[in-house]
Amino acid sequence: MKLHIDTAPVWEAYKADCECPLCAIREKVEAQQVTYFLGGSVMEPDQRIEVNAKGFCPRHFRQMYAAGNHLGLGLMLHTYLKNTNEALRKNAERLCAAAGTEAGKPIFARLGKNKGAELTNVVGEVAQIAQSCVMCERVRDNMERYLYTILHMYKHEPEFQKQFAASKGFCLNHYRALLDMAAQHLTGQDLARFVQEVTRLEMENLSRVEKEIEWYTLKFDYKNDDKPWGNSRDAVKRTINKVRDQVIDG
Repeated sequence: MKLHIDTAPVWEAYKADCECPLCAIREKVEAQQVTYFLGGSVMEPDQRIEVNAKGFCPRHFRQMYAAGNHLGLGLMLHTYLKNTNEALRKNAERLCAAAGTEAGKPIFARLGKNKGAELTNVVGEVAQIAQSCVMCERVRDNMERYLYTILHMYKHEPEFQKQFAASKGFCLNHYRALLDMAAQHLTGQDLARFVQEVTRLEMENLSRVEKEIEWYTLKFDYKNDDKPWGNSRDAVKRTINKVRDQVIDG
């Protein structure tokens, strides 16, 4: 087993025997990012500029709020909101101008697919402000690296190949992402062998989870009161996370 800064988290996730090792890795990456943004980076000018420009998505705002450092979060929120308000003031001027232009068009010019196009384009700037997230970008970059690391380990480390083959597959999002990465970085028989292995894993484990969630529902029938739960007690949470990328934490 070869361990270094990238492979150690992969081995740790696979040893945990979870439904999706990449979700487990992402959870740790997010925790590290929360600690980073609420730590010394709060006072670093370069980081504050980036946070002011991009902010955070609802998921990552919730994680930072739950971390408890409300003063650090408050400092970031103040300058982010100040920056956002300035951007929105300028956007509001363009919105009003675009609405005036649209209102002044003759009716025939407001028909078809171009109806309200100029105003819609300016509204798109609001969506960009509302949806940007600096932590999502950082997490995405980290996860790209771990996707590549898994492919590299699968290709070069026989011990990891065995661990991989005995795992429980991935959530659907990471299943897709890993196949996309494989198409970019594997060739020939390496690619064919990997795709065969990962599709086998995914289908076998989705079938397993399907049976577990079915048994969860059947356990509510009084006729099954005395029968064992097996692995189905937490089947609802695991099924959701399997099909939707760690929606439920913990």
